[in-house]
Amino acid sequence: LDTLEKWVKEIFSQIPNNGLPKPSFGHLTQPFDTPEFHKLYRVVPIRKVHSLNITWALPPQAQYYRVKPLHYISWLVGHEGKGSVLSFLRKKFWALALYGGNGETGFEQNSTYSIFSISVTLTDEGYKHFYEVAHVVFQYVKMLQKRGPDKRQVIWEEIQKIEANEFHYQEQTDPVDYVESLCENMQLFQKEDFLTGDQLLFEYKPEV
Repeated sequence: LDTLEKWVKEIFSQIPNNGLPKPSFGHLTQPFDTPEFHKLYRVVPIRKVHSLNITWALPPQAQYYRVKPLHYISWLVGHEGKGSVLSFLRKKFWALALYGGNGETGFEQNSTYSIFSISVTLTDEGYKHFYEVAHVVFQYVKMLQKRGPDKRQVIWEEIQKIEANEFHYQEQTDPVDYVESLCENMQLFQKEDFLTGDQLLFEYKPEV
């Protein structure tokens, strides 16, 4: 470690500090406020697959990394058990798979906006009824909105435990990739959360 620290100081200590604050684009609050965004687009795929993708542009959520509200919502939307969206669509023979969430990349989550997407892989029959499929998805999201977050924290704590287990028992990654990931985290999280901020859930805040 002493040798590594010496190398880092030799290589990086000469980089001047210009004293400027980190740039923020938070004042650009409506990047998707264009007629082109509120539309249905049909794209002909190269391979034979039917996919319905619904995308919402939300206010920035990056500052809530200790709560991870979009992770909570994606967990509910992506649930595959009884009463789930996918369970209902499969009974109709309209869908094969469903995924919802935010990629937490710079494009999908930054100081200007956050993206939340739901992607449904449709059957041939589901493609014929894609308006109904979209309607089911919106009905489910509306139901979540009306009910609000789980008052007993059961769902949130379940997600928290699973993410903690995955963090503690994760396979060793390539050191170069790990260092690169940590450097990115240093731009996004508080110092005490550099190692864990992108994976763990820390606080339950239903209002968020």
